Amino acid sequence: MSSCSSDKSQSSSACGNIPLTPAQEQAAAVGAEQDWAAAKAFYDNLVSTKRPRPPKPQNAITVAVSSRALFDMVKDRKIYEEEGVETYVKYQEENENVPLKPGPAFYFVKALEQVNARLRELYPNDEELFDIVLMTNNHAQVGVRLINSINHYGLSIERFCMTGGESPIGYLTAYLTNLYLSADSEKVQEAIEAGIASATMFTANKDIPYCDKQLRVAFDGDAVIFSDESEQIVKEHGLDRFFEHEQMNENKPLAQGPLKGFLEDLGKLQKKFYAKDERLDCPIRTYLVTARSAASSGARVLKTLRSWGLEIDEALFLAGAPKGPILVKIRPHIFFDDQMFHIEGAQQLGTVAAHVPYGIGQKYYKSKPKDDTVKK
Repeated sequence: MSSCSSDKSQSSSACGNIPLTPAQEQAAAVGAEQDWAAAKAFYDNLVSTKRPRPPKPQNAITVAVSSRALFDMVKDRKIYEEEGVETYVKYQEENENVPLKPGPAFYFVKALEQVNARLRELYPNDEELFDIVLMTNNHAQVGVRLINSINHYGLSIERFCMTGGESPIGYLTAYLTNLYLSADSEKVQEAIEAGIASATMFTANKDIPYCDKQLRVAFDGDAVIFSDESEQIVKEHGLDRFFEHEQMNENKPLAQGPLKGFLEDLGKLQKKFYAKDERLDCPIRTYLVTARSAASSGARVLKTLRSWGLEIDEALFLAGAPKGPILVKIRPHIFFDDQMFHIEGAQQLGTVAAHVPYGIGQKYYKSKPKDDTVKK
């Protein structure tokens, strides 16, 4: 018998992939339904609990975050690198009652949970909610400090994946992940290549106040919401050819990019608020912040969104101007972009930026943001 169980074989680099037969897949699906029914019954019986019941994974919008994206673990990582894993684990155990400070994804997660609270008020029995999963290669012994920190801040994170030094990427599909956020660019690249919407988190260089009543998410367009097909023309043939191409193809929708699905998820939840006449008080607001020029190349973008049935609340066409000052006015909880110089500009002015390593732009950037973020 194999030393690895079949239900985890896809996530173990040591065992490789063992495909399931159709009968095994059906049996696994039935077992998952039974397990979920038992878990639901358990939470339903906890009449006095103040904790909301986790949504069924198949219905939820699952956002997986690494421990260093959720919390500031720069000092912890330094101990790990300089003194080794045993000293690192001992340090975490000795400090397990000391809450970790918020990391770059912390306020984004808080805003997701605020949206969940509003949805539960309007749809008490609905399970189309955000589900936050802590996805980390930390060792299980570190889990107590992570749990204590989560409880200290009142976060509702019930699902953990702690892989003890192994890459957690293989588990993303099993957890039905819609978005993965990490401080490790290599893991994010691996997830992008696996077809999972992902971004590398960078801490802002200064603090700006966030809106605590509305989730604000800002997206770049090309190579983020859309494919990089038009960006390839800019890089290889220049702006004049790009403008000509976009005007000629104005009525041809762009192909989708890696974050299109997450924008779509946000749109679905927005419509649930609109259905309850909450459009003006919707706790989700989306922004397109693009270097494109409106008159020369903006129509194709807007028509593409229309063809997908997606709305964007605000569209800002900057015609090559810096994005940082605009983002300061928006104050998004997270800003997704594929270009590192836009990430740097956002960082410097206080915006939490998330780099999407997708498309031709990755071949051109050479500088890295001035940040103390390190791999974990």
